[in-house]
Amino acid sequence: MVDDETGAGRHAVVTGCSSGIGRAIAEFLLAEGWHVTGLSRRPVDLGVGFAWIGCDLAVPAGVRAAVADVGRVDAIVHAAGFQVAAPLGRLDPAALEGMSAVHVGAAAALVDALVDRLSDEGRIVLIGSRTAVGVAGKSQYAATKAAQVALARSWAAELAPRGVTANVVAPGPTDTPMLADPARASSAPVVPPLGALVDPVDVAALVAFVLGPHGRSITGQALVVCGGASL
Repeated sequence: MVDDETGAGRHAVVTGCSSGIGRAIAEFLLAEGWHVTGLSRRPVDLGVGFAWIGCDLAVPAGVRAAVADVGRVDAIVHAAGFQVAAPLGRLDPAALEGMSAVHVGAAAALVDALVDRLSDEGRIVLIGSRTAVGVAGKSQYAATKAAQVALARSWAAELAPRGVTANVVAPGPTDTPMLADPARASSAPVVPPLGALVDPVDVAALVAFVLGPHGRSITGQALVVCGGASL
C-alpha cells in the first residue's frame, strides 16, 4: 500500500456502486485519486479512474467469475445491501435467504476471490449496520449484519501477519434510496438525536480514512456512524 495522504495510485473494489452508500464511497475515493472498480447490477459511469463490472451480488456463486480479470487491489469495500423488515409472526424465509446472500455470501465470495491479489497492508471494509446489535422488527436484517462483524473479525485475525486490516463501518439511518423501499415499510426510519439522517458522504469519508495510511492500526472493529441513534 502506498503510504500517502491521498489515494493516488491505489485501487479499490467497491460493490453496490450504483447508488446510496456504495456510490458515495466510490465517488469519494475517486476524488481522492483512487482507481475504483465498481460492482453492481445496474450500470454506472463515474468518470475517469472508474471501471464498472456487472454483477448480481444476490448470486454469490457468480462473484469469483466477475472479478476474474481484476488485477492487484489495495482495498475491498463491500457496500451492496438491502433491508427487508418484519416482526415475528410475519417473517419471510426468502427475505432472510436474500439478505444473507448479499450481505454475507457475496462478502465472503468477494474477499475469498481477491485475497491473493490484495496487497500487503491492504484494507477490507464491510458496510454493516447499527442494527447488528439487535432491533425490534428487524431480526433477519440484524442477523445478516451481525454476521458481517464475525467475518471481519475473523479475517482481521487471519490477515494480521500481512498487515491487512478488516473492519465494519456500521451506519445508522442513512439518507439513501433504501429508506423509501416498500420492503422496510413496517419499520420506518427514526431521525437520530443529532437531528438529521446520516449523510452517505460522511460514511464514505470514514471509509476513506480507514482505507488510508492512518487506518493501519484499526482492525477487527465495528465503527458506528449513527447521528446519536446508539445513545
